[in-house]
Amino acid sequence: MEFAWLKTFVTAAEYENFKRTADVLFISQPTVTVHVKLLEKELGIKLFQREGRRVKLTEEGVRYLEHAKKLLYVYEEGLKDINSFSQGYTKKLSIAISPLIADTILPFVLKSYTKRYPDVEIDVKIAESVDIEEIVLNEEVDLGLSCLKSTNTNLHSEMLYKDEVVFVAPHDGRDFETAPPLDEEELLTNNYLLTHNHPAYWDTLSLLIKNKIPSVKMMKVSQIHITKRFISEGLGVSFLPRSTVRRELLEGRLLEVYSHSFSLPDANTYAIMKYHHEKQKEFLTFLKRYYI
Repeated sequence: MEFAWLKTFVTAAEYENFKRTADVLFISQPTVTVHVKLLEKELGIKLFQREGRRVKLTEEGVRYLEHAKKLLYVYEEGLKDINSFSQGYTKKLSIAISPLIADTILPFVLKSYTKRYPDVEIDVKIAESVDIEEIVLNEEVDLGLSCLKSTNTNLHSEMLYKDEVVFVAPHDGRDFETAPPLDEEELLTNNYLLTHNHPAYWDTLSLLIKNKIPSVKMMKVSQIHITKRFISEGLGVSFLPRSTVRRELLEGRLLEVYSHSFSLPDANTYAIMKYHHEKQKEFLTFLKRYYI
């Protein structure tokens, strides 16, 4: 049995059209027909039945499809593993990272880690913090970096970093030394407050601000990089973890405003693991050099 036959069969089962299958696999339509007939001969069953221009799986075809997918998965994973080994990788570490954490110094940390450990192949999956717990639990990744602490007793959750939240506004174009200080209440009254770009603290903080300044207008913006873009364009202001705006504050693209009216929360970063094995320990030890 050729794995090319299995690939053709699985693709044809998905699209229910031999012409579309040929286009997707970059082969001719007669080749698709040949692959299917050869597989049917090998198995001794009929896999498809024609319905006009489309094809549908037979009862036997439906039953065999899951087996074909499993065979293909094992084959393709084997190819990936041997390719990684031939490129010099002897270990693999898969990480799920929230978009907010990915927008901090983490890219620099990952670059430094790959230089220090060139034999480790890194796979990064970007996922929202609310989803990372399940991804780790299902063993889709080895480690999760999340803004939310895990409450699942089958997982190990470790706080890596406690980040202060700062009030951020667009640059007003004035000289830092001679300009009068920005007024927190005035900024909140005259601008949109961009909220819910962090999964942990906004419900409590927005209620606190609304009670203090009832006239404040709020706009939910779920992504941190979009929030920063909106602020720099003068669309609003926000309360963001310092690590996410470190570069923008240093370069003067955004301004930090002293907040005296509210008790601001911390924004924590957590490592979430199902197994605390050597590769997770090694990566976290390296990561803590930068985050603690």
